[in-house]
Amino acid sequence: MNLELDQDGHLVDYTIWNEDVAQQLAQSLNLELTAWHFEVLQAVRQFYHQFGHSPATRPLIKFLMKSVSADINNALLQDKFQTGLVARHLSRLAGIPKPANCL
Repeated sequence: MNLELDQDGHLVDYTIWNEDVAQQLAQSLNLELTAWHFEVLQAVRQFYHQFGHSPATRPLIKFLMKSVSADINNALLQDKFQTGLVARHLSRLAGIPKPANCL
């Protein structure tokens, strides 16, 4: 599938997102997404729909602790998603725009 991405690698049209699209985006991180990853990415999309913007790292982690698991923290997300740029990469993999505070 040929995805239309913006200059930062985020989907131009977030409504086309599905698990296949997410897996294709995850290839750039050499990441094979599991059911746990998809649960987190669905929660990231829920944050975007609920608040109308992509989350920064701290609000995202607080949201994920309530909606996915109280055990979620920045180190776990960095490890599981193989990135130090948690909010940016999770937003990209979830098919939503780059968070405003990311460079």
